[in-house]
Amino acid sequence: MFKMKYGSLLTGSVLLLGLSTAQAAEYEWKFQASETSGEPSFKIKQEWAEKILAMTDGRVEIEVMPINSVVGPTETLSAVSSGILQGHMTDPSYFSGQDPAFGMLGNLVGAWQNPYDFLEYMKYGGGEELYNELVEPYGAHLISAATFPLESVPSTVPIESMADFEGLKIRAPQGMVYNIFERIGATPVNLPGSEVYTGLEKGVIDAADSTVLSNNDAMGLHAFAPYPLYPGFHSMPMIAVSINKDIWDGLPEELQTTLKTAFDGMSYDLIARLKEQDIETLQRLQDDPDVHPFNLPEEERQKFRTAAEQEWQEWASENEMTQKIYDSATAFLRSRNLL
Repeated sequence: MFKMKYGSLLTGSVLLLGLSTAQAAEYEWKFQASETSGEPSFKIKQEWAEKILAMTDGRVEIEVMPINSVVGPTETLSAVSSGILQGHMTDPSYFSGQDPAFGMLGNLVGAWQNPYDFLEYMKYGGGEELYNELVEPYGAHLISAATFPLESVPSTVPIESMADFEGLKIRAPQGMVYNIFERIGATPVNLPGSEVYTGLEKGVIDAADSTVLSNNDAMGLHAFAPYPLYPGFHSMPMIAVSINKDIWDGLPEELQTTLKTAFDGMSYDLIARLKEQDIETLQRLQDDPDVHPFNLPEEERQKFRTAAEQEWQEWASENEMTQKIYDSATAFLRSRNLL
């Protein structure tokens, strides 16, 4: 009898403890991501939200939601500013219509051949400070810049040279990457990432500037687009992990530091884990007789880079901020012998 009573008391204590823990969060936020819920990168972001809950002793609880959960991908910045969302983890290129500087800093297409070079620029070369100078007037604050490994291009037809982009209907988000594909002769189609699958399935597009190889495979894109270009050569968009500026300014310094440290950790974790998954996916696809991965030759990659540099120069003249981004990024690239 005593054991039953003790067990009942213990169970009740555990329930009360769980209840108090659930109620202990001082800050409960919704962050919308730019991926679907089934993509490996989305799951990694959710894992980091759980880590932040533990790192803050339950004070900060972040619900990471997939694309289109609350608003469309081009609307998350205004949703964060207004408080509809408390934060987002998304490509700033979606906001190029508000200022071309978002597209330029969010995805300086063709600039980065290694994601760690990009993170070095953002975290130690002045990139994050520039982004906050750009975004804070919109009511948001960048906690940390992240990125993926270079993106793959799933295609329904073989692409073996820049000439094969001529007339190709390729999905591209609004911004610099859209313009560069036009520059090399393709016919870009502005679709959100959530519509790439149906676009390829129904023949609305021939190829897609989508995401990394493992994400594309997880979404089933290679069933309709069995000619992926890998490794990527073109696009490596920034993931802006941002929060409402008023919320950020009102946080205790120790929580600001914890959030910054955690999301900086996530940025490197994303690259390492997605690269490993990409390699595993590539090995599996190479054994699949119906899928034919292709790596563009270096001379064809250089043709794309040349077209991209021409586009950077045009965007630089758009306004004062685009010129500052161009000067900052190209100076960094030259200092590392990357340009």
